[in-house]
Amino acid sequence: MTRTPKAQTSTIVVGLRATNTQLRLRAALASGTSPDPEFVAALIERSAVEPDFFVRDMLTWALTRHDPNDVMPLLIGELSSSPPQARSQALHTLSKIGDSSMWGSVPSSLLTDRDDEVARAAWRAAVALAPESSEVAAILVTQLGRGNDELQRSLSRAFVGIGHDSLNLILRAQSSDDPDVRAHAVATEALMRDPDTGFADSLHEARRTVALKGR
Repeated sequence: MTRTPKAQTSTIVVGLRATNTQLRLRAALASGTSPDPEFVAALIERSAVEPDFFVRDMLTWALTRHDPNDVMPLLIGELSSSPPQARSQALHTLSKIGDSSMWGSVPSSLLTDRDDEVARAAWRAAVALAPESSEVAAILVTQLGRGNDELQRSLSRAFVGIGHDSLNLILRAQSSDDPDVRAHAVATEALMRDPDTGFADSLHEARRTVALKGR
């Protein structure tokens, strides 16, 4: 890999920390256009705190342009970081790199992380990377009924990504004592059988059906 001239490297690293969003975006683009091992730590450090979605997306893209041998150890280290964004962005970037051999280094506890965005990123990473989907599905089924409608939709989409091997778990969850779990499981089954179905409508109908049966 050709190294970027020292002065340009310093300018890009400083740009990643600029207060102006457009300057950070351009610095992230430059670091991916001309990859250099010296950018990796700065990119990951910025990913943990960057408030702008488009800059975060560019940071992830830039990291995928670098040598995985330079990137992976630092990303894995971020998975145990205290700031939730550090964990979620590391998971997101791992899923974009797509190296399934790294899944064994991802703590399974992230699939049930207390932070919704971290858990959501872990679900997506699991679909992209986990070689043993049944083990992942057994953990994910414990998250049915969690959070708002959008979070529940993300979990249901993860089950769609895992495939019909997880369908029996979803069917068993429909007998849960928790009505939120039952409704989410019913809506998830509908999405798994027809991924083009509207999840919001399916969830609403499932909740109505569960409520009526409860009465």
